[in-house]
Amino acid sequence: MRLRFFVAAGAILLAGLCSSPALGAHAPWVATGPDGGDARRFAFSPLDPSRIYLGTTDSWIYVSSDGGSSWSRLAKLGTQDDLVVDSLVVDRSDPKTIFAGVHFWAMNHADGGIYVSHDQGRTWSEPADMRGQSVQALTQAPSNPHILVAGTLNGVYRSTDTGAHWREISPPGGSEIHEVESIAIDPYDPEIIYAGTWHLPWKTNDGGGHWASIHEGVIDDSDVFSMIVDPSRPSVMFLSACSGIYKSEDFGYDFRKVQGIPSTARRSRSLRMDPADRNTVFAGTTEGLYRTQDGGDNWTRTTGPDVIVNDVYIDPSNPKHVLVATDRSGVLASEDGGSAFEESNTGFSQRQVAALLVDDKSPGTMYAGVINDKTYGGVFVTNDLGRTWKQQSEGLRGRDVFLLAQSDDGTLLAGSSNGIFRWDGDGNTWIPADAVAEPAAPPVPDPIRTHTRGKKSRSAGAVAEKPEDPPELKGRVTALSTTGDTWYAATPQGVFRSEDRGTTWLPMLASGNAGAFSGAADYLTIAADGKRVFIGRRAGIMASEDAGATWQAMQLPAGLTALATLALTPDGALWAGGREGVFYSSDRGSSWTKLQQLPVVAVNSLTWDPTLSRLIVTCGVGTVVYSVDPHDDAWTWWNTGWTVHSVASLNGRLAAASLYSGVVMQPVAEAAKAGDSMQDARR
Repeated sequence: MRLRFFVAAGAILLAGLCSSPALGAHAPWVATGPDGGDARRFAFSPLDPSRIYLGTTDSWIYVSSDGGSSWSRLAKLGTQDDLVVDSLVVDRSDPKTIFAGVHFWAMNHADGGIYVSHDQGRTWSEPADMRGQSVQALTQAPSNPHILVAGTLNGVYRSTDTGAHWREISPPGGSEIHEVESIAIDPYDPEIIYAGTWHLPWKTNDGGGHWASIHEGVIDDSDVFSMIVDPSRPSVMFLSACSGIYKSEDFGYDFRKVQGIPSTARRSRSLRMDPADRNTVFAGTTEGLYRTQDGGDNWTRTTGPDVIVNDVYIDPSNPKHVLVATDRSGVLASEDGGSAFEESNTGFSQRQVAALLVDDKSPGTMYAGVINDKTYGGVFVTNDLGRTWKQQSEGLRGRDVFLLAQSDDGTLLAGSSNGIFRWDGDGNTWIPADAVAEPAAPPVPDPIRTHTRGKKSRSAGAVAEKPEDPPELKGRVTALSTTGDTWYAATPQGVFRSEDRGTTWLPMLASGNAGAFSGAADYLTIAADGKRVFIGRRAGIMASEDAGATWQAMQLPAGLTALATLALTPDGALWAGGREGVFYSSDRGSSWTKLQQLPVVAVNSLTWDPTLSRLIVTCGVGTVVYSVDPHDDAWTWWNTGWTVHSVASLNGRLAAASLYSGVVMQPVAEAAKAGDSMQDARR
């Protein structure tokens, strides 16, 4: 399971301080990419298979009207950003009606529900009967569209009135039928229901009146992720589990494990049968897409092993057209029945962007640092205001990129999950820039016996030991800043300085070294300007007036209990943001002033924007971005419509990094209006 980041429940109570009902008048900012990310679940209407719906891991549903060639955002379910849309059903009797089953990403957060739309996904409602249920599976009875069955963490639920009302049909509070991951219904008899749990499959022949365990031939304690029943031969069914894929030819009473899929491909999240050829079955696994064309006797992997497949779509009008929904790489499309795939993510952006950087030497160019996407992530670049993006990650080897910076000479830096990298434009690759300078060698007592390492000694003829590789900056880079020819970085090893473009780094506040002060490994923000350097951690700030040669401890502003970010403005003021808001000091931290009028808490970034001549403030528990004039503390705001944490100005438009939906950009009209207002304010 991929790592996700969540806002603490208590912080939600503070969201009102970062937004206001009056702010809703602003148009939401536009998600622009980079394309790709996590795609979760497909659904389509047999009456119009070119209209495909796609569920995600951040509450959004996308739609395609051209068979998956391009996508657009359709609707967001609920009010939070971490609903997983793991189930989608288009009503066979009314294609305008769509059902969505959702749960929260954190499995210990047993919450979610079912949403229903009657206008092709534009608006949604939530039946009260299922509110709060963590819905893992949802399906419609093939022979009776009024009947739907849902699998939840609590058990199995059924509706007989097209989703208006629901009741539990598994034993309430039972010790067996819970954590239901998959559901299948007999194609001819809606009373016959199969339920796959985190501990083996179950079956009822009477609509839930009685249940029987159907695990003959299935390895004990198998999590059942997916089940399908042959629509023309209901005695034949497949199920996938953590222990492999199984086939039954007697209505599920006896199973045999199919061969051909390696034991390491244990999690097969999706099984799909070719509607034109029942012997062709696809298995979407955590190690690629597998296909059988002989009813399960032999299987072949048709993608690379690094592709994590969540769902498979087979076009009923053209079975050669196959789509797969994946983690990290979005949607992949095949036009030859699943033998070869290409990305099909135009308009689909579910990236976790951790950093933004506008190129100082080319103001129309912007870079985005992406996390949690391994080889599909890293760094992306746009040269056309976000309309198209190109991956620029060669050399990063799947590392997450949390920070981006640029030196005065134009060199690009990336602070990764393990080390610092410098962009080699000539070689079109990122190269490590993380060698730590070794301490000076002690005086040599006997120049006759001691020679350069690796050469023979004159007196003894012995060969000295081969020198070890120089130490490197390791671990996640938590802060990165450049000023002049000096670069600064913070890692779990401490705080470092480089004056040779990253060739070597000198430890300034290294953890574990003699003389290091408490918390040297906990620094998360750096603000530098000339020889002035400020580095901060949650509980304090260190200041240097001589480029890090000497340091002095500073107290946090009174009233600020947790620091998150520091910034310097051209007038020399030091700004601090954190749990209780924004503070500034004009005397190197001797005294602090709080921006009392600014209605913001849980500040997660402060950025000086030279284009706007404003300090940009973002809040971790709201959707509003603030612009502060440091001369008179006046401020303006924009309601982005997204939870964002980093902002940059690109050709007069603001761009922000969102938690799960890539880069979002200010509408052109809003940017023009804001620019005019600021020009008026300067006159």
